[in-house]
This record gives sequence, C-alpha cells and structure tokens, in this order.
Amino acid sequence: MILNLNKSDTIGALASTLCVIHCLMTPLLFAVQSYTAVQHEAVPLWWKNLDFLFVTVSVFAVYLSTKNSSNTLVKYALWISWLCLFVLILNEKIEWVSLPELITYFAALTLAILHLYNLNYCQCKSDSCCNKNT
Repeated sequence: MILNLNKSDTIGALASTLCVIHCLMTPLLFAVQSYTAVQHEAVPLWWKNLDFLFVTVSVFAVYLSTKNSSNTLVKYALWISWLCLFVLILNEKIEWVSLPELITYFAALTLAILHLYNLNYCQCKSDSCCNKNT
C-alpha cells in the first residue's frame, strides 16, 4: 500500500496507530524515568497531553473520511469508535472510572482498522455517491 497523506483515512489510521504506540510507550517512559527522576513530576506535561493531539487529528480524519465513504455502516462505526476513544481518553485524564488500558488500546486499534478498511474498500468511485446527505 502506498502511503498517501492526502487521504483522510491514511492520516486517521496513522494518528490512531501513533496513539497506540504512545500508550504502549508510557509505561516504558515511567520505568526509565523512575531511575533518573529527581522531580515529583516524572512525566513531561507534553507527553501526558499528547493524547489530545491524536484525538484532535483523528476527529478531522473521521469527518473527512465519512464525507468520502460509500458505506454507511463504516461511517457510523468510525464515529462510534472515535467517540469511544475520546471518552476513554477523557476518563483516563479525569479518572471517572478505573478501566484497564487495554480498552483504550482496543478503541484506538479499532479506529485505525476502520480507517484502513474504508481506505481500501469504501471509497466513492464517482461524485454522485459522496454527495448524498446520509
């Protein structure tokens, strides 16, 4: 597959995948900094809030992808996945409910997979299919 950054699905899949990598790297960052940290705040502020950058990029990618998708089910699935990821990230920051990190990984991976599926199978072949108000 050729990487085309002009396609919103490619950007969305990339952002979701980077989000998962960021989430997986956080425990490693904690472990490394536990040996070297002399401050009370072991994790840099920019690292803790990188989730919001990913979710912001993802919302634009989902919006653009759903405009150009020919599959209504995939459109709804993209929005539901994005909303789940957003709520899980908010929950992680505000700590409403204690949930395993695996749920957030699953939501981000689901969003990435849906973007890849939409990119490969659900693109409009003509202008008429994308202009419907569905």
